Amino acid sequence: MARARKGRPITGWIVVDKPQGMSSAHVVGKVRRLLDAAKVGHAGTLDPLATGVLPLALGEATKLVSYAMEGSKTYRFTVAWGEARDTDDLEGAVTATSDARPSRREIEAALPGFTGTVLQKPPAYSAIKVAGERAYDLARDGQPPDLPPRPVEIHRLDLLEAHADSADFEVECGKGTYVRSLARDLALRLGTCGHVAGLRRTRVGAFDAADSFSLDKIAELSNSAPPCGLLLPIETPLDDIPAVAVMESEAERLRHGQPVFVPRALSGEVVIKASGRAIGLGLLENGNLKPKRLFNL
Repeated sequence: MARARKGRPITGWIVVDKPQGMSSAHVVGKVRRLLDAAKVGHAGTLDPLATGVLPLALGEATKLVSYAMEGSKTYRFTVAWGEARDTDDLEGAVTATSDARPSRREIEAALPGFTGTVLQKPPAYSAIKVAGERAYDLARDGQPPDLPPRPVEIHRLDLLEAHADSADFEVECGKGTYVRSLARDLALRLGTCGHVAGLRRTRVGAFDAADSFSLDKIAELSNSAPPCGLLLPIETPLDDIPAVAVMESEAERLRHGQPVFVPRALSGEVVIKASGRAIGLGLLENGNLKPKRLFNL
């Protein structure tokens, strides 16, 4: 029996402009097929309702997914006033209604209470695991879990436009923040109920909407090898970590697990570069550089 084809060993990042109605896992599978890539993973799930920035890690870049997910994120979203839904977004069933509609002044006065470190109760329809099962699976089976509140960081929350029955916002937030929960809680604070009617992610850490490609564009450029114009460098999510350059002979020692001496007044985690390209991550202390996670390039 012939061995299954493993795909091309492509390494780097592609930022997809995720379309509405498609899951993040579906996007990963489609890009893997388009590029015939051996390994693809995503850095930060987007709900099917949401659109926008979905960074995909290819090949050795999958070793850095956790670093990409640690970065702050920016979203633009619309809250529809007057209806609460079980999913806290447009796709859910209506669970409560209200005739109250907040004014622009009332909305602006409430926003400071939702910045900084805030306690946020995740939606019942979320990917959080409860006793080994996803919360959304329990909710779909008619057993929505009562998830405890947890602290999240909201760096900035701005009102963009206020309409009669809705309002548009932009938020910059930390890891683990649910925009759906933010919309729900903001509506309750304003004496009404509400849900997310539209959601677009415009940034994930170092990955910006300006760097993104539609799936159609990726399909158009997928025949080149490597994919022409699509890939960002493997070290893109590491832009806030200092870099240390080593010689090729030192790089070879690091690849064999041996430390090297680097005369730099740095300590902590560093990006290791050799011949102008990143070869991995290391730990530097008192000039002693030890390999932490190296790329197989």
